[in-house]
Amino acid sequence: MTSIFRRSAAAALGLGAGLWSAAGAADTVQVAYSVKLVGLALGGAGLQATIDPSSYRVEVNAKLSGVASAVSKSEGAAQSSGEIAQGRVLPSAYATTSSNSRETRTVRMALNSGTVRAVEITPPFEEPAGRVPVTEAHKRGVLDPLSALVMPAVHAGPVLAPAACERTLPVYDGYTRFDVQLSYVGQREVKARGYSGPVVVCAARYKPVAGHRPDRRSTKFMADNKNIQVWLMPVEGVRALAPYRISVGTMVGEVVIEATNVQIAESSRTRRVER
Repeated sequence: MTSIFRRSAAAALGLGAGLWSAAGAADTVQVAYSVKLVGLALGGAGLQATIDPSSYRVEVNAKLSGVASAVSKSEGAAQSSGEIAQGRVLPSAYATTSSNSRETRTVRMALNSGTVRAVEITPPFEEPAGRVPVTEAHKRGVLDPLSALVMPAVHAGPVLAPAACERTLPVYDGYTRFDVQLSYVGQREVKARGYSGPVVVCAARYKPVAGHRPDRRSTKFMADNKNIQVWLMPVEGVRALAPYRISVGTMVGEVVIEATNVQIAESSRTRRVER
């Protein structure tokens, strides 16, 4: 149960692929999510992003609740910051802490213009046999999992366009390097507290690059997994999108991470996103 929740939170970060425009007027976007496995509540997650034309900061938290919390006291938090220059997201710092009933682990990573300079993992992961080595080349031109949520909307025309999905995210989490490839599926109408209207639906594929074990069943499953989708909603008044729903097929059933509340702090006032 703990590993499922942890991977669900990772899906929200690495596969959620929310897009914020560097030219937007919004200062802060806050989204609360529910996390469910085959319809059963596992817990919740929250995301807060502060962005201006030249910099960003993103924070997330996740925690088990209900019956799941009786099985394992599991929770986590992460934050990332960096610069935005000429339409490129350039992370500078990433840190995450995850804990359960057995241990607490922290990961800290320093970057310079998308190149990893230092990584500290405490306590360190065991080095399993057969793991694909992560080289220095794998650490260049990358995004940490949270910086993958901050991408300038560089396409012209409507924000909810097929181009919003046509992108590949090169992600490095301090231990593994992988790509998340998005492609356009269509649009849907949704309704939730804080937002009611259309979303763009993207299919997502996971491509392991390094740091993984090719012979592991879970690695093969995710590499072949065609049951992953990301739904992106627009943020009113700016060329921006944010993750509304992420669904990931797992070996024990489908995990769904879905927005339950959306708020935007614009200028000096807070408003809900409504259509």
